[in-house]
Amino acid sequence: MTSSELSALLVLATVSSFTPGPNTTLSTAMAANHGLRHALRFVLAVPVGWGILFALCATGLGSLVVAWPPLRWGIVVLGNAYLLWLASRLWRSGILQQADISKLQVGFVQGVGLQFLNIKAWMLALAIVAGWIAGRDDGAERTLVLLPIMVAYGFVSNLTYAVAGSMLRHWLAHGRRLLMFNRGMSVALVATVLWILNSLRQTAA
Repeated sequence: MTSSELSALLVLATVSSFTPGPNTTLSTAMAANHGLRHALRFVLAVPVGWGILFALCATGLGSLVVAWPPLRWGIVVLGNAYLLWLASRLWRSGILQQADISKLQVGFVQGVGLQFLNIKAWMLALAIVAGWIAGRDDGAERTLVLLPIMVAYGFVSNLTYAVAGSMLRHWLAHGRRLLMFNRGMSVALVATVLWILNSLRQTAA
């Protein structure tokens, strides 16, 4: 892999990992509502789930998803429905430790599974496989190089958002601040759904 290819990948990884999305929004919200320690299970689950998803896409699952529209749209529908459900829970959460998000049980196993319903994760995995791996003679070697890089980005980005959420925790405990914060996170999830649907519409066009 050339230095220019690696540089382009790092730019893509930075933009995609640190811009708000389902994972970073949930990491922030869980840390703000329940503390950093509680959010770490999800923060660790994201790179594990993403790594498995990326490896499967690199070995051919991505081609199946692209080639079989019912599977692709099933992921879209289930993923967006789940995000909207999470958004509705956050919208009503206004008390620390009693927030509705505690009922969601978004722990390590659920966090890993969520990556397979996360359309943003699928789009990123497919973009990397198409641009850096597919059709290359050294595809396996490239996968082994790219996988730890993307896993590291997934961990660092979500940890950063979780730390930010935990730092706001005590400030949010007063008045209606937590309710307004959670509603902002809820709106962010809905905006993510709309962005995903618009991206898919443009791709289909």
